[in-house]
Amino acid sequence: MKALITGSSSGLGRDMAKVLDQMGIEVILVARRQERLIELAQELRHQAQVIVADLSHADNCIQLYEQLQDQSIDILINNAGFGLFGSFEQSSLDEELRLIDTNVRAVHMLTKLFLKDFKKRDSGYILNVASSAAFLPGPLLSGYYASKSYVFRLSEGIREELRHDHSNVHISVLCPGPVNTEFNQKAHVRFALKGLESYPVAQYAITELFKGKFLILPGTMVKILRPLCKIVPDSILARFAYHFQKRKGKAAYE
Repeated sequence: MKALITGSSSGLGRDMAKVLDQMGIEVILVARRQERLIELAQELRHQAQVIVADLSHADNCIQLYEQLQDQSIDILINNAGFGLFGSFEQSSLDEELRLIDTNVRAVHMLTKLFLKDFKKRDSGYILNVASSAAFLPGPLLSGYYASKSYVFRLSEGIREELRHDHSNVHISVLCPGPVNTEFNQKAHVRFALKGLESYPVAQYAITELFKGKFLILPGTMVKILRPLCKIVPDSILARFAYHFQKRKGKAAYE
């Protein structure tokens, strides 16, 4: 089998590459930071392909697909993404658009392009990395939360289409709570709650992916959060989220 992992230079993407490599699955590593990708490839047991690409540019998403179209990819992991802390009014529009292009457009494009090939073969796995943020309004991280909600709902819709078509293609969405990765440095926040370690989350995600589980919720906190979000009014969730985010932002600058 062969797996394509975006955002594999650090965090969950890096650790999922290690998990798949230990399973004997060939990995294709995609990210912007070449040095990190080469370093990871050298750590893996099996040969890995390294592709340097900034997926916030639509042309690069198309080029990536065309470059790999003849390699019979079995697993697509859409992991590339980042957050941006700050009020919607004051946050940088350019950075917000780059976030949308990375977290939403790139996931949409790659999922669509590879899904077509998977359906023709009637096999394949897609893992879209979202977040527990997908279940909540996200003041002070509003663009990030909205982007992860998009990924979750997109994946839900595709799952039903695949079920209706009796397809053997599987799609899953990973929605962790805080995970100890580089996310908080990039978003300029610090988690107000203790984060999960990245490698166990990666192991759990891959295990559940191959079981055909759609919604993958690592950790006790997010398993409790999910049903609460269904019964608590959005207005209350938004107030809770605002104070929670404000604590994160304050901690980042202490």
